[in-house]
Amino acid sequence: MPVRFPDIWLGYKRGHLADWITQRWVQFTGHSVNLTEQNWLDGPIGNTTKIGDGFFENYFPANNQRNVGLIEDLGLLRSEVFRPESLSSEIIDFYENTSHYDLDIWSQWCGVFKPFGWLLNVIFSRRLQQMNMPISPLDTSKGMTSQVIPLSTQQGERIGTGWLRKLVSTGDIIYVGIYSHCTVPKFSGECMKIIFPLPNGSATVVMKPEVGPDGSLFLASAGNGFGDAGFYLIVRKTSSTAWVKYVKSMKETIHVYVDNKELRADHVLKLFGATFLRLHYRMRSRKSHNPSETA
Repeated sequence: MPVRFPDIWLGYKRGHLADWITQRWVQFTGHSVNLTEQNWLDGPIGNTTKIGDGFFENYFPANNQRNVGLIEDLGLLRSEVFRPESLSSEIIDFYENTSHYDLDIWSQWCGVFKPFGWLLNVIFSRRLQQMNMPISPLDTSKGMTSQVIPLSTQQGERIGTGWLRKLVSTGDIIYVGIYSHCTVPKFSGECMKIIFPLPNGSATVVMKPEVGPDGSLFLASAGNGFGDAGFYLIVRKTSSTAWVKYVKSMKETIHVYVDNKELRADHVLKLFGATFLRLHYRMRSRKSHNPSETA
């Protein structure tokens, strides 16, 4: 029977006590931002009850587009420092036609951080059904589902792609993510932006792309401060303002590569320079998919 953390409900506006305390920490240690001026930080936020697999249904109109990629066109990330045409064709196809791929995942919590991961799941992730990272490799032994959803405003403007991943063994949501791209003040190129909606706000990761000498893709959230790539906690204040905390101690790297004709990815998360979680992925294109198709 799963362990449950005692919930204290403060009302729909403030939500659960644990979430409200986290939001106040962002408020008092971060700073206020005008989202009209810093629109690269703007994006969807979650309600105070649950994120889960109903998030996209509640926020965005239905879209029956057949081919969906996390990025419609990797050319959108082109800059003086990133040339997507130098990537392996398999990597380009995965990002532009993600809905045609099945994924396997293996998790590896490192040393003393495993209890920390368990505690995060107990206090936040299972209740919110968001950022529910597997603690044991057995959690992913039956696989996971992957649903890729094009997201548009009520006016039909494409604003990004939703990625919903769920564990088959438990039905728990691994995460609800929104993929798009943005430019940030302290980097000359285009960055990949991933928003994870949270109560009254979000965790937003901005990652710089780089092509490896073997045609592999590196994505890194390693920045030097606010306005650079990195990990941002955002709490919405009003419709046009938010409190924002740049968490400099949190770094992520994703390496996507082809190994023995298989497409794989290694995702490494570090806190204060120490690796606390490694995620390993294998992406398998369905036989019915023709890589020459475009999203």
